[in-house]
Amino acid sequence: MIAQALWRSVAALLVLGFLAGAAVWWFSRQSSSTKTQVTDLAVPKLAAALNGTFPQVNFRNITREAGITFTHVNGARGDKLLPETMGGGVAFSDVDNDGDQDLIFVSGTAWPGTPALPGIRPATSALFLNDGGGVFRDGTVGSGLDISFFGMGVACGDYDNDGLVDLVFTGVGGNHLFHNLGNAHFREVTAEAGLGGRVGDWSTAAAWVDIDNDGDLDLFIGNYIQWSPELDREVDNRLVGVGRAYGRPWNFPGSFPHLYRNDGGGRFVDVTARSGLQVKNPASGTPAAKTLAVAPIDLNNDGWIDLVVANDTVQNFVFTNRHDGTFREIGAQSGMAFDAYGQTRGAMGIDAARFRNDAAVGIAIGNFANEMNALYVSQGDQLLFADEAITSGLGPASRLFLKFGLFFFDYDLDGRLDVLTANGHIDADIEKVQANVRYRQPAQLFWNAGGNQTFIPVDAAGAGADLFEPMVGRGSAFADIDGDGDLDVILTQINSPPRLLRNEQNLGAKWVRFKLKGRHSNRDAIGAWIRVRLGGQWISRQVMPTRSYLSQSELPVTIGLGKNGTVDEVLIVWPGGHTQRVEGVAPGAVSEVVEAE
Repeated sequence: MIAQALWRSVAALLVLGFLAGAAVWWFSRQSSSTKTQVTDLAVPKLAAALNGTFPQVNFRNITREAGITFTHVNGARGDKLLPETMGGGVAFSDVDNDGDQDLIFVSGTAWPGTPALPGIRPATSALFLNDGGGVFRDGTVGSGLDISFFGMGVACGDYDNDGLVDLVFTGVGGNHLFHNLGNAHFREVTAEAGLGGRVGDWSTAAAWVDIDNDGDLDLFIGNYIQWSPELDREVDNRLVGVGRAYGRPWNFPGSFPHLYRNDGGGRFVDVTARSGLQVKNPASGTPAAKTLAVAPIDLNNDGWIDLVVANDTVQNFVFTNRHDGTFREIGAQSGMAFDAYGQTRGAMGIDAARFRNDAAVGIAIGNFANEMNALYVSQGDQLLFADEAITSGLGPASRLFLKFGLFFFDYDLDGRLDVLTANGHIDADIEKVQANVRYRQPAQLFWNAGGNQTFIPVDAAGAGADLFEPMVGRGSAFADIDGDGDLDVILTQINSPPRLLRNEQNLGAKWVRFKLKGRHSNRDAIGAWIRVRLGGQWISRQVMPTRSYLSQSELPVTIGLGKNGTVDEVLIVWPGGHTQRVEGVAPGAVSEVVEAE
């Protein structure tokens, strides 16, 4: 029996050996006759970029010659407290109502209990008044804005419809509302207006928007994290081999935003609790938001403003307006809550626009280092988005940079919206632990070339060396400061002067510029859409100064027409959805449009 079993085993092994050899022979024959296919995953480059046909412009640094003497103060004394590295914003707005764009800067200050530095007065926000030609005068002292607090951001809006723009500042410890008295003088009315917020708030993004279409401006204010110096020291973030460092907000609780409804008479009511904006972490029941920026936009064309909220290291929110003073959060369903792999990112600045000059809406977000810019684009269904940052060209070149300020604007006036980001790391010691990362970083400019791969990175040869001088960039905004029709840029940085860059393009492009005045709508017409037809193409731009990071751009809207553009038709879609046709719009001029009765 043993012998029989042995012979059977030997026979089985011989059969298995034969079959294995046959299989090897067959697979080797198949592989020798099959060609290996390799898919190239490199992002395609446009022929236009290779041929150097993108526009040649020059952004020149005119900060000193324009009279800007402001320097941001972050209060740092070596403790590495997180707010020190996160501010501050900037705004272009016509605060003295003389027809040109003035500048408002936001500053931090020394921490309470910190001894003042000898000979240096406490830092405050700053106001610089434009003479109409792009030269500014410091109007801070005596303006009423010269109050010291640890500021972060600023938003400008005429909340009482008196024709004068009012200012709200965000910051560590809560908000500050200043009512415009005329002649560039202000009075703080925070408490009497009901905007004080909660003790311990760290407010960041702010936006004046008419959420209920009743003709006056309500106020959204985002909060970052629940923070105190004591909690920051307890978290004790560190860099290996360096020691204590500025950290990301992972170890801090989130914080709900605030929504204030304008009830007239200079009074606001906090409607946050019933608004649907208080999203909670399902596991802990604590506030989920860690907000740094907001983009107000009517996503579904129903005439009501929605809110896209950029959160740092937690999911982004998309709040759709229910027309009754409340919102529904659809971030995950819309595709904007996470990246393509279901991960959260460090979202900083944000902007929204119809950058392809069609019905598609794009939401661009600047993210942390080693995280690309996001570009969520609507996919037919107005509330369904996909991140097209890689295929559009806006993503790959941005990966290594830490992006803060970000906005769409048409710097060459060709009718297509380009993108600018202000970049800079949060810790000066980062270079000691990451050899390929810099604290001071150049801005990035992406030219919109149209087509499928829309955005092409521009270098110093295409836009001038001053724009790309490394800095610790934070807030950013744009405006036509000198009345020549093209858009100039301001970039802020931590504990340093800002950078005012004049657009000195000379491309021969035409333009039109619009300033709207609401009657039934809010006086500033914030939320209105301007639609200009050039032949068979419609260009749509929203009146929405809130954009970027802690910042606000000018209220008037500039639309580039290219070299041969002529205006065939202009429509204004006012908040609420009613449309008004505008006649007699001529290139090279400002068209003031008053809402029809």
